[in-house]
Amino acid sequence: MKVVNVKRKNIFKITAIMSVILILGMITTSFGMQYYYNVDFSTGLVTATTLNVRSGPGIQYKIIATVNKNEYIRVFAGVGDWYIVQVEGDYVGAVNKKYVKPIYPNSSNNGNANNNTGGNTQTSSAMNSNEKEVFNLINQQRINNGLNALKVDEEVQRVARIKAQDMVENNYFSHTSPIYGSPFNMLNSFKISYKTAGENIAGNSSNSGAVNAWMNSAGHKANILNSNFNYTGIGVVSSPKYGKIFVQMFIGK
Repeated sequence: MKVVNVKRKNIFKITAIMSVILILGMITTSFGMQYYYNVDFSTGLVTATTLNVRSGPGIQYKIIATVNKNEYIRVFAGVGDWYIVQVEGDYVGAVNKKYVKPIYPNSSNNGNANNNTGGNTQTSSAMNSNEKEVFNLINQQRINNGLNALKVDEEVQRVARIKAQDMVENNYFSHTSPIYGSPFNMLNSFKISYKTAGENIAGNSSNSGAVNAWMNSAGHKANILNSNFNYTGIGVVSSPKYGKIFVQMFIGK
């Protein structure tokens, strides 16, 4: 009788072990390694009203942050139907790619059929890569709102860069420079003619973060979407305090 019981116990143990092996095999199959692939753009525009950023590429992962419609995010790579991204606050996670519109800095209108925009390619050769990216992001916002894209005025571009450098070197954050005065004083000092003018400034670690901050501020957004402005200049200078200082000057001719 004892021998029979031992055999039955052994059979039970073998059956239990086999069940565990089968379960582990199912888990391994379900959560197999997903491979990253390169994407041909680095900035995306959020199209969902609210987009969840998750700790991994799937709805089974927890939500670590959220971003809102028309905000920009940095896109690093793709994993299946998900993008690996960085969002405001330096959160890195995954978002469903069907809610992200790729932004291609050198493409005209980025797929928008609006013949009155003038495209997004009127960047100046005097612009550095950061300034060009901000310029394109700003124009994308104008295009999204049915406005003409801004063009670069070479002299306004030079003044915006000087203002940004002045803010870093003299350690202030204000529209009024201790050297050049108000933006209007500065434009006049550099003999720039205009009918109307405005200025946005920001301190931020990323280009998309600066544009997002402007678009979430009523006054700054009003400048960006002002139909009376048709020319701009953008200065982006490294800052030990903020990461980068951003100055965008707008004029209407």
